[in-house]
Parts: sequence; C-alpha cells; structure tokens
Amino acid sequence: MSLHDGSKHAGDLSLDADVVVVGSGTGGAVVAAVLAEAGRRVVIVEEGRHVPQQEYGRLSPSQQMRAMWRDAGLTFAVGVGDSPMINVMMGKCVGGSSTLTGGVCFRTPGFILRTWREQRGLAEFSEEHLAPYFEEVEREINVVEVPAALRSRSTVLFNEGATKLGHPLKPMRRNTKDCEGNSKCNFGCPTGAKRSVDLTYLPRAFAAGAQLWTHCLVQQVTNAGGRASGVEGRLLHGVTGEPLGRFVVKAPRVVLAAGGYHSPLIAMASGVGRASGQVGKNLTLHPGFRVMGRFDEPVEGWRGALQSMYSDAWEHEGMTLTSLFVPPGVLAAMLPGIGPKHADNAQLIRHLGIFGGMVHDDGGGVVRRGPGREPFVTYRMAAKDKAIVPKLIRVMADIWFAAGAKEVTIPVLGTAPLTADQLRAFDLEHVKGRDLECSSQHPLGTCRMGATKESSVVDANGEAWELPGLTIADGSVVPTSLGVNPQLTIMAMALRIARRVADAKA
Repeated sequence: MSLHDGSKHAGDLSLDADVVVVGSGTGGAVVAAVLAEAGRRVVIVEEGRHVPQQEYGRLSPSQQMRAMWRDAGLTFAVGVGDSPMINVMMGKCVGGSSTLTGGVCFRTPGFILRTWREQRGLAEFSEEHLAPYFEEVEREINVVEVPAALRSRSTVLFNEGATKLGHPLKPMRRNTKDCEGNSKCNFGCPTGAKRSVDLTYLPRAFAAGAQLWTHCLVQQVTNAGGRASGVEGRLLHGVTGEPLGRFVVKAPRVVLAAGGYHSPLIAMASGVGRASGQVGKNLTLHPGFRVMGRFDEPVEGWRGALQSMYSDAWEHEGMTLTSLFVPPGVLAAMLPGIGPKHADNAQLIRHLGIFGGMVHDDGGGVVRRGPGREPFVTYRMAAKDKAIVPKLIRVMADIWFAAGAKEVTIPVLGTAPLTADQLRAFDLEHVKGRDLECSSQHPLGTCRMGATKESSVVDANGEAWELPGLTIADGSVVPTSLGVNPQLTIMAMALRIARRVADAKA
C-alpha cells in the first residue's frame, strides 16, 4: 500500500528510507517520482490529509477551503510600513497547492534567467539548459494553450477593451486535459481535467514503490556526523490537528519541499542558514490586485476557464495582467457594502467581469518562527513596487471602460463602485497600503539558490551549504520574483534537482 494515514497510527512511528521527501506538492511530487524510479526507497511525509479527486471535485468552495487550504485560506503576510496585508493562499493536502492553482504554466522568462546568471552567479541557468526540463514536465502534466472556446465572457470583454487600447491579450497555457470550463480550478477541479501532481507525478512515485504518510508534521531535520540523517516530528489528529505520537524517518538524503513558508521554518529549526543569514528572508509574493467591471448586459464570467488570457504589455514596468474568475458564492463575499447595500451589490454578480494584475516584486518578506506551528510572516513592499499599484489599477480600469463597463470596483477597502469620471478624480496615488485589498499564491525565495554560502541557502543543485545530504526543491529556492505564475518553474527546477540527486553517489 502506498498511502498511509498517520493520524490512525497508534503510538510512535519509525521508518527507514533512502530518501525522505517533506511535502507532496509541485516540488516534492516531482522529486519523489524521479528518485523512486531511479531505484531509491522513497518515503513522502505530508502534513495535510489525502482528499481524492473524486471527493474534492464534489466539495463546495467553502468545504474545499476547510479541507485543503492552509488555515482555510486565511494565511496572511502582515504588511509593514506602507504595505498591504496580503492574503497568501496555499494548500495543505496531498498534492499541495498544485491541486488548487488555476493551472497556469509559464516558463521562466529569459530576462529573469539572465538576472540569475549575472547577479546570482547561477551560470547554468539559461533557456537552453532548462528547456529539456520544461519540456519533460510539460509533457507529463499536459501543458496546452487554452482554446478560444473556453474563454469566459469576462475575459472576452476585457480582451475587447485591451485591443481597443492597442494591447490585445495573449492566450495562456495550462496543465489541463479535456477541460470543460467549470471555473473552479482554485477549488479543486470537479472533473480531474487539471493535471495536478496528485494525478500525475504522485501516481508515478507510488508505482515505483514510494510510500506517502499523511498527517505528519516535520519539526526538524536530524543529522549525524554533520550530515542529514532523516527527519522527526509529530503525528497529527486527523480532525483537530492536535499532536499525537512522534515519528522519525531515518534516511541519508532529505528533500525539503514544504514551500516558501514552511521549508525555511524547518531549515531554521535544523540549524541551517546561520552562515548566510538568508533563511526566511527575500520572500517575494507577486502581490495581486483585481479590478471588476460592471456591465448592463449579463456577463456570467464563471462560465469558462478560470484563467485563459494574459498581457505582458507592461512587463517592463513590473506588471502582468491575468484573467480570472471565482465561483459566485466566493465572489459575493468579496463585494463592498454592508447589509442591504451588500445584498444589492451581490445581485450584480451576473453583470461583473474580473481581471487581475500582479506586481513583479522585490524580496520584501521575512518568515520568522511564530508562537505556534505556523510562521509569523511580514512583508514590506518596496517603494518602487508600491508606486506600480496605482498604475496597475488604472490600466485595468481603463480597459474595462474601453470594453463598455459602466462602473469599476477597485481593490481599495471601503470604496464604492466608480464611474470613469470618478476614477479619474480618485487619488489612487495616495491610498495607504493598509487600505489595499491584496492576495497572493506565489511565495518564493525564502531558501534561495545562489553561488556562494554567504549569499544563499542552497547551491545550484539545491543542496544546503551547511548540511550535506539536505536538499531543498520547492518555491523557496527560486532566487528572485518571476513576474509570472511559478508552478512550471518550480517543477522544472525540482526535476533538475532530482536528476542531480539521482546521479549522486549518496
């Protein structure tokens, strides 16, 4: 049997393996599959529960958030200075955030790789070098261009407005097969069309003999003689999350793939990062902002793919625009107003279009140990990034008006919908950071990769400078913000790291 429920194990648990992988998301699943197929005995430990696709596909958004999102979707980075509070959504389940993304797949932009080579000393990281890894992942998870037939009316209207202003949108690529356009990607695909790692890489790992234990909270990496020797932590109750027995996995190779928030926590607890002082620092988030346009005609933007088009026309200014929509019940909770006014606004959902924009940010976040098992995370938005936000909002609003919208709702807390004249008069440039509604699903950089132990946590192969045998293979090693959705970059980097580990003697 490949899947084991740690919450049902009586007493303490002790396991042996060649490799223990912490986390079953985009990074961990790729590494587990590659190393299991290379003949290594692989044990994967996952803090969350296993929710089969047949189950999560039937859950309502609120049920799914409680079952699969960390903190039921209420994880935040606390804004410092003139910075917004940022809702950072991430998965806590078998398959991790892979099961909860919109499925968008961008390769790492060439200008980003150039920065890595020239400023981070990562000489190998060229488009030519990474192309085989991207190609292999794209084949495995079926990355395809979203067809025009799956574009929602919301996206079609935004594209009409963008085209009128001289900036037509481009089609997105996503990891889907036979997508029906249910617009529920962020809440677990109801048909299994999204080829997340629970449906691709993890079955490969299991077929090659890997085992996965759920409800296992890793607290630290153990070491013997200055080398990683496994992990230890606590088994968790399946309902309350309370700690049960202890568990230990003994393995000469440890792979951390717990994500940008939790891999640095485990690294800190294991004594990693003292030399560079970089563990938990350099957090980038791609702060995201949405603007809604209200039309006289029905839009019903939930009919179609959640994300199908984007614009990089303002990439040189640090902005990427991406289509999106969310289920009406979730959208209703986001609308402004109280009591009857809120109810009136909710009645307009059929007439709303939504588009989002994200900022290609500097590393202004810090992950620290919190009072409990979760980290305390702060984020100080760089002044140049904060200056981008008004421009980003105005660009999206202008496009909606060009498409025929009568009003727009901007991400400024407490602000009623605005007409074009009202928006022009609105002093966006002096809105306080705390008054901005902001979200993210892209925590990166907190165990960043680099060429020297003084400036980074891991080397170009993902191995921790200060603890041989410990490899990190998730979004935390991505050296800088990408400006695009990171799923494909994380998976390609994890594949590259896994191949290096498979080729190593120990």
